[in-house]
Amino acid sequence: MAEPARTCTLFLCGDVMTGRGVDQVLPHPCRPNLYERVVTSALEYVALAEHAYGPIPRPVDPAYVWGVALAELERRRPDARIINLETSVTTSEAAAPKGINYRMNPANVSVLSVAGIDCAALANNHVLDWGPSGLRETLDTLARTGIRVAGAGATRAEAEAPAIIDVSGGGRVLVFAFGAPDSGVPSDWAAAAAVPGVAWIGDYSPRTVGRVRAIVAAAKHEGDVVVVSIHWGSNWGYEISHEHRWFAHQLIERAGVDVVHGHSSHHVKAIEVHRGRAILYGCGDFLNDYEGIHGAEDYRDDLTMMYFPTLDLASGELRALEMVPLLIRNFRLQQPGQADATWLRETLDRECRPLGSGVAERNGRVMLQWR
Repeated sequence: MAEPARTCTLFLCGDVMTGRGVDQVLPHPCRPNLYERVVTSALEYVALAEHAYGPIPRPVDPAYVWGVALAELERRRPDARIINLETSVTTSEAAAPKGINYRMNPANVSVLSVAGIDCAALANNHVLDWGPSGLRETLDTLARTGIRVAGAGATRAEAEAPAIIDVSGGGRVLVFAFGAPDSGVPSDWAAAAAVPGVAWIGDYSPRTVGRVRAIVAAAKHEGDVVVVSIHWGSNWGYEISHEHRWFAHQLIERAGVDVVHGHSSHHVKAIEVHRGRAILYGCGDFLNDYEGIHGAEDYRDDLTMMYFPTLDLASGELRALEMVPLLIRNFRLQQPGQADATWLRETLDRECRPLGSGVAERNGRVMLQWR
């Protein structure tokens, strides 16, 4: 009798922003000074959230922000927990002159370790918000905490190197991360031979596909599962651009990528399965301090998903993708009401349909379906 296929399950989510207002309610906040056009103190974001939804206890326990997500992680026990960490972890005062700067005190890093995070993708438009010194402190803090990083480093080689996660019983998950200019990652943040920075891609051309292919090939062994985590596109809008879709397909066809983990959009976007591999075009925000900010309510950026793709370890093909709807309230992940959960599921299903997939609820579980 043939041996059953061995699988691994990942936890993926969108942007985890534990800086600014969230940092202020944790036990060891940074100085609250900001340099935004209107807001000069991170405490104003706490006040906005409290005005909208009631008081937030202070200081909160590091586990507080994860809320019901911790029980979901414990129940599923994924083989690898991968996030896009969209904040610098530093007390640096060297604010980049960009208007919006996120940072979390390194003394609050247990907010990540309490969720058992294995890998933080850092190739995004906020990791250098407090300069190269802030990036170095971020890298040092995560290393001391035992959290692997992808997409940023003290050199280009470090930034392009994968985070390697061993899977119980044998096998590895390799996580590469890249940041693109259409998500606001500037070209001067690109790591160089002796310059700290991010793994930056300037376009979605065949040449860039070839570059990613070479980076993956240099690290991949037979049987490895490859995740490319990419910060791309604008914050708002459901449309999947032709160049994003072409690039994702090429990563799978030519670069040996098994999962494309896209983020930057503040709301969930479509999911596609191409040649048996999952493409998450935009996972939405997962943790943030945006409550009480008006202007894009129709997108419901307070609703988010936990993504649990299960992959065949031998082939990298997608076997199942379960999602868990959540609601962000008072800087905490909570169970959404039935109407909110239905809206999120139906919205994602609507966006997936043109790409040959869909979302359905089966026996109380939200599952991706595909041809």
